[in-house]
Amino acid sequence: MRAASDRSTPANPLYAYVGAFVSELRRAGIAHAVICPGSRSTPLAMAFAEEEGIRIWMHIDERSAAFFALGLAKRLAAPVALLCTSGTAAANFFPAIIEAKLTRVPLVVLTADRPHELRDCGAPQAIDQNRLYGVHVKWFVDAAPPEATPAALRYIRTLANRAVALARARPSGPVHLNLPFREPLTPEPQPERLPSPAEREPLAWEGRAEQTPYVRVTAAEGGGLPAAEVARLAALLRRHRRGLIIAGPQSEPHLAPALQRLAARCGYPLLADPLSQVRSTGQPAATVLRSYDAFLRSERFVAEAVPDLVLRFGAMPTSKPLLLYLQRYADRPLLVVDGDGGWEEPTQLASDMLHADPLLICQQLVEALAETTQDQPSSEDWLGRWQQAERLTQQALRKTMESFEEPFEGRVFSELAELLPDGATLYVGNSMPVRDLDTFFWSERRIRCLGNRGANGIDGLLSSALGVSAAHQALAENDPVVLVIGDLAFFHDLNGLMAAHLHKLSLLVILINNDGGGIFSFLPQAAYPTHFERLFGTPTGLDFAPAVKMYGGDFRRVACWDEFRSACQEGLSRGGLRVIEVRTERARNVLLHRRLWQAVDEALHPATSAGV
Repeated sequence: MRAASDRSTPANPLYAYVGAFVSELRRAGIAHAVICPGSRSTPLAMAFAEEEGIRIWMHIDERSAAFFALGLAKRLAAPVALLCTSGTAAANFFPAIIEAKLTRVPLVVLTADRPHELRDCGAPQAIDQNRLYGVHVKWFVDAAPPEATPAALRYIRTLANRAVALARARPSGPVHLNLPFREPLTPEPQPERLPSPAEREPLAWEGRAEQTPYVRVTAAEGGGLPAAEVARLAALLRRHRRGLIIAGPQSEPHLAPALQRLAARCGYPLLADPLSQVRSTGQPAATVLRSYDAFLRSERFVAEAVPDLVLRFGAMPTSKPLLLYLQRYADRPLLVVDGDGGWEEPTQLASDMLHADPLLICQQLVEALAETTQDQPSSEDWLGRWQQAERLTQQALRKTMESFEEPFEGRVFSELAELLPDGATLYVGNSMPVRDLDTFFWSERRIRCLGNRGANGIDGLLSSALGVSAAHQALAENDPVVLVIGDLAFFHDLNGLMAAHLHKLSLLVILINNDGGGIFSFLPQAAYPTHFERLFGTPTGLDFAPAVKMYGGDFRRVACWDEFRSACQEGLSRGGLRVIEVRTERARNVLLHRRLWQAVDEALHPATSAGV
C-alpha cells in the first residue's frame, strides 16, 4: 500500500494490518473492489483507495452493489472484492451471495464488524455476522483483531491469499471474511503500548471495590424484584441524592408515568430519549429533560454535574454526549433495568443488571421510598440545576437557529414540534435525523416517536413508515404519520413507495437532502479529505421529484420556513403520499451545529464565556 500524504500509516497498527491485507488481495489477483459507504469499514475502504492496481466501484445500496460485483466477477471470470460496514448492510448482500454460490461466481465478501466486546450487548449497528450467509458461501472466517505484530501480519496476509484462492478454486464461489475493528477507525498515529500504572483506570484494571462482582445480576420473582433487593436499591437511592434516571428507546407507553413518579420521588432528572415514549406524552412533567444532548456537550456543565448514581431503563440512548458523560463517571453505580432478561448494555459500565419488569420495579421502589423520601430535591437543588440547564439550552438553541439565514437541518424538528397534532406518529431515519430529533424535538404533545434503532440501518425506512400508515388504515385511525429521512436512506428504499401507490396509504415525508452522507462530515473521517467525498460523502446529484411522481405522490421543494410550515400543514390535512424536500449543504450544516453548541455553552456559563 503506497503511503498517503494525509496520514502516517506505520504509526497506526490498524492501518498496518489492513494495508497488509489489501496489498495481499491485489497480489493474489483482486483488481476490482465494490465498496459501500460506512463508518466501521473505514480502514478497509481507505486501504483500498490507497492501493494501486485495484479499481474502486462505489455503490450506495448494498443489494445493488452485491449484484454489480456478481456481474463484474462473472464477466471477468475472476474474484472481485465486495465491502460493506457492519449491521444490516451485510444482510443486504445476501441475495447476490446466494446467486453467486449457485452460479459459481467468485466473490471475496468483506464485512466490517464491531469488536467482540460490542457484540450481543445492544451496541448500535451490531448484529450477529458470524456465519451470516450460512451454507451459501464456500468458507467463512471471523478474522483476528488487528495488531501490528509479525505474527498478526503474517496471519492476515495468509488469510487474504487463502480467501482469493478458495473463491477461485473450482467450483468457484463466494467466501466471507468478517473483520472486527475497534475505534479509532481513522489513520491517525496509534502507537501500541500498555498504559503505565498511573494511567490505568482502576475500575477496568482492578475491578470493583470490596471484591464485589463487576456486574451484579438480579433475576425477577413473579415479575418484580425480590423484597431484599428492593430494600437494597431503595437504601441506595436514599443515600445517593445526586442521581439520574435515563429512559432509552423502548415501546411500552405505560412506562412513562411510572418513571415520572419515581423521578419525582427521588428528586432525579429524567433524561428521556425521543424513542423512549417518555418525552412526548401529552402530560408535561417537570422532571423530564429533552435537551441533554446539547448541554452535555458543555465541558463546564459536565465537570460540575457529577452524579452519584444512574438508573437506566430501555436500550442505550442515541446521544453520544450522554455516553461520554457516563464514561467520564464510570466509577459511579450504573443500574440497568432489562425486563426481557437480555443484556442491553454496550457500555460495559453497568454495576447492576436488573432482570425484572420495569413497571413493577418503579412501583416497588416508589412504595419502598414513600415513607422516608420527600417529593423534593436535595438541599443543593440537584434537579433544579439540570432544569435550569434545560431552560437555558432551549432558549439559546431557538434564538441562534432563528438567526441562521439558510435552512438548518435541526430546525426541521423544532418546527415539527409545533406543527404535529396530538396523536401523530413521527418516524425518523438513522444517521443525522435521529440525532437531530434527540437534540431539537421538544414537543410535550402526545407524539409517538419511532425508528429502526435495533441495527441502526438506513435500509427499509420508507417501507417501515408506510407499514405504520397501513396499521392506522387497518385500525381506522386518522392520526397522521410523518417520516423524516435523509437523501441516501430515501434512495436506498425508493421502491418502498410502491406500497403507498398500491394501497392508497398516507405518508408525509420530510426529505432532508444534503446530497450525500451528512453524518460523516461530523466524524473523524472528515479530517482526511483525499478520499472523503468518494468513500464517505458519496454525493448522488439525484432529483427525486420524478420518482415520487412516478408513484403517484406529490413532491414539493421548499426554500424557507414559511414554505415548510405551509407545505406541512397542507400535507397533514390532505393526506396521500407527500414529500417535502429541504435542501442543505453538508459542510455548512456542521458549522451551524457547532455555532449552536457554542451558544449553549455561553448560555450556561455567561460569566466565564465573557472572560470574567
